[in-house]
Amino acid sequence: MPLRGMRRPNQKSPPILSHEFIIQNHADIVSCLAMLFVLGLVFQVTSPLAQLFVTLGHNVTTNGTDAILDKNGDPVTLYAHGVKDICAIFFYMLVAIVMHAVFQEYALDKINRKLHLSKLKHSKFNESGQLFGFYAISLAWGIDILLTEGYIWDLSSLWVGYPAEHALQPFIAKFFFVMQIAYWLHCFPELYFQRIKKEELSMRIQYAGFYLVFTVAAYALNFTRVALCLLLVQYLVESFRHAARLLQFADKPGLARHAFALYNALFVIARLLSITLGILTFWYGLPLSPSSGTLNTTEGNFNIQIIRINCLTGICLMQAKLMWTFITFHLRRRRENQEDGGKKTRKSAQAGDSAASPKSKKAARSDYDDLPEADQQQARNKVKTK
Repeated sequence: MPLRGMRRPNQKSPPILSHEFIIQNHADIVSCLAMLFVLGLVFQVTSPLAQLFVTLGHNVTTNGTDAILDKNGDPVTLYAHGVKDICAIFFYMLVAIVMHAVFQEYALDKINRKLHLSKLKHSKFNESGQLFGFYAISLAWGIDILLTEGYIWDLSSLWVGYPAEHALQPFIAKFFFVMQIAYWLHCFPELYFQRIKKEELSMRIQYAGFYLVFTVAAYALNFTRVALCLLLVQYLVESFRHAARLLQFADKPGLARHAFALYNALFVIARLLSITLGILTFWYGLPLSPSSGTLNTTEGNFNIQIIRINCLTGICLMQAKLMWTFITFHLRRRRENQEDGGKKTRKSAQAGDSAASPKSKKAARSDYDDLPEADQQQARNKVKTK
C-alpha cells in the first residue's frame, strides 16, 4: 500500500517533479531510492557497492590471546569508525525519512483527526509525537547497551581502557550511534517535507543541530561511552516533556500537569548529572589514562588536554544554556500569569463598581421618597444650591 504522504484523498495530483509533487510523494520516492540499495545486494556486480550503504563497515575480528569471545567461545566482531560510515549514515537517513512518514501517516494523523487541533497545535503535536517515539526507542536501546556491556555497573569504564577498548565497539553500540546521527540528519530535509513554518524553523534547526554536532563529535573522537550516558539522561527528561505536551493536546490537563511537574524536577537533576559525568570523565578520569597527552589519530587516541577541555567546556555550556532557557521560560510564564491575574482582578473590581453605582442611586432616591412630596422638592433645592 503506497504512502499518501501529505496528500488528501480527493486532492488533485500536482505536476510531476514540482515542489508540491515531491512533498506529497516524498515517502514513496525515498523508499524507492532505499530499495535500490537493498536490491543491489542481490547482484554480484553491485553487491560490494551496496554493502557500503546497507551494512556497517570497518569491522575487525579479534584473534589470538587478546581475542574477545562471546558466550559460545567464538571471537566477537568489533567495529571501528571511518569514512565508509558516511554511506551507512546516508542509507539509514533514508530509512528514517520513510519511518517518519509511516508513523505520521498511520498513527499521528489518525489521532489528529480525532482531536480536531488547530494548525499551530497540529504542528506541535506532530513534533512531540515523533520525538517521543524516537526518545522512547532510543532509551530502551541505550539501556540495553548499558546493561549488556556493563557500563552501568562500573563508572570507571567510561574512561578506563581509552583508546584501545573505546575505538572498537560491538555491533549494537556502533549501530546505535549510526542511527542517532542518521535520525538527527534526517530532521533537516523533514523541515521541507513537513512544510514547517518560518517561526518554528529556528528552534527545530537549533536543537537538531546541537544533537547532530554532539553525536558526531563523540563518535569521531571515540567518546561514545560517556556520550551514550549523556544522551540517555537527556532523552529521559525530554521524553517526559513531550509526553506531557501530548497529554495536554489530548485534553488531559490533570495528567499533563503532573507530567510537567515531574519534567521540571528531572530537568534540574539531569543538568547536574550531566555536568558531573563530564567532570568525572574529562577532568579526573581521562587525564589518569596512560594514553593521556599523546595525539594519535591512527589509533584513535584524542586524549590530549585541549580536546578534553573543549569537550568539558562544550558540555558545561550546553547545560548552562538549557538551564538558562528553562529559567527564563518559567519566569516569563510566571509574569504572564501575574498579569492575567491582575487583569481579572481589575475587571472584577470594575464590575463591582458598575454594580454598586445603581444601588447608591436607588439608596439616594429612597431617602427622598421617605419624605412628603413638598419636603422632597425642598430637599432637592437645598442640594442644588450647595
